Amino acid sequence: MPAAATPLDNAACPRCGGGFHCGVDEGWCACFGLRLGESLKRDLRARWPDRCLCLRCLAELAADDPDSQVPEPPKNQPPSPLLDV
Repeated sequence: MPAAATPLDNAACPRCGGGFHCGVDEGWCACFGLRLGESLKRDLRARWPDRCLCLRCLAELAADDPDSQVPEPPKNQPPSPLLDV
């Protein structure tokens, strides 16, 4: 019988210490929109095995990697209704 998968430790990003939630175990995570280069993925696995990084850290690292793609945020994004007080 195969061993049960260990749940990811995602209480805090191991790079910046910030809190976040990785949704990969639920089937969707915000990082799915990033396209990380193979060498960056290898580096991340070696440095932080079995750990997830927050989206901000992943985007920062991917921005410096020529083989990674980070989508541009929308330029004309409507204001958040939660911020309109």
